[in-house]
Amino acid sequence: MDIAEHVKNLFTAMGFTSVDVNVDDGVRKISIVVDDEFFRSQIPGLLQPVEHLINLSLKQDQKPPYVVDMNYYRRERERLIIELAKAGAKKAKMSKGEVPLPPMNSYERRLVHVEIATNPDLRTESVGVGKDRHIVIVPIEN
Repeated sequence: MDIAEHVKNLFTAMGFTSVDVNVDDGVRKISIVVDDEFFRSQIPGLLQPVEHLINLSLKQDQKPPYVVDMNYYRRERERLIIELAKAGAKKAKMSKGEVPLPPMNSYERRLVHVEIATNPDLRTESVGVGKDRHIVIVPIEN
């Protein structure tokens, strides 16, 4: 099964006429660009269900799960999360105090953990439950 063609067929079946799909098997990522104004405004709420639907269909063909990005929403969100982590790190170093970040999903929290792990003077903790789960950046006392 050609994954790009399969995803394009799913979107065509949903009534979208202008769909561009790129698949990067190396990092298991599917990038979808849909030229539809209404669709673009709904991406934040649609990304997770569309990813779930695509991965369910891939699972039937015994394919591994893929990360799905639509109209570059996830890529831009990742960039913003990393910038937020860097700003939080800078603030934690300057204030020598804990810096809580806003609630994030597990994927976004992982991005912050990985970014802060590059700094030997800081550590991260995930605190809270459910939709309130967030990261606190903590300076390491030497």
